[in-house]
Amino acid sequence: MADQKTIGFVFIEGFADWEYGLLAASAVEWFGARAVSLSLGGKPVTGISGFRLTPDRSAGVDENADLDAVAVVGSDQWAGKAPPDVAELLDAVAARGGVVGGICAGTLALARAGMFEQAKHTSNGRDWINGHEAGYAGDGNYQDVPHAVADGKIVSAPGSAPGTFALAFLKTLYPERSGDLAQMRTLFAREYAEAS
Repeated sequence: MADQKTIGFVFIEGFADWEYGLLAASAVEWFGARAVSLSLGGKPVTGISGFRLTPDRSAGVDENADLDAVAVVGSDQWAGKAPPDVAELLDAVAARGGVVGGICAGTLALARAGMFEQAKHTSNGRDWINGHEAGYAGDGNYQDVPHAVADGKIVSAPGSAPGTFALAFLKTLYPERSGDLAQMRTLFAREYAEAS
């Protein structure tokens, strides 16, 4: 497809297995996107579940000039003493008008890259994000909500919100597909509405 969009998913050691599945699978299956897995140095990483992921490529800027969007998947390592730095990749995607998203501790990578300076955003709680990245640029734009927040081309979510993260990310990437997104939202919401 000539207009096929490519989304990069950044995985680091200890990635949260539940945070990317709805977004990656929905993007490919329903929106015709191409999903590529990225890691630091292109090295295999292991998720919380113990599942091992061999990435398509590294998270280097030069290898990812084709990305229309990038999603940073959470891991406790983002909140560790020596967190990885993917600011160069996030800046490059943002500079060409791409969508930049982060979920759970992945939001710390966005905070460190200055992505929240002008964007409303959320994370795992105001105290949590400030506890790990005190006084980050844009901390006054924090939204204390349990669902994903999209502002311009920046999308963020707490780790407990993979469904709204997928919806907000895809709505930002495919604003013209509102009918499909409404169907997707209804499908996701039904699970919670009918559970008892």
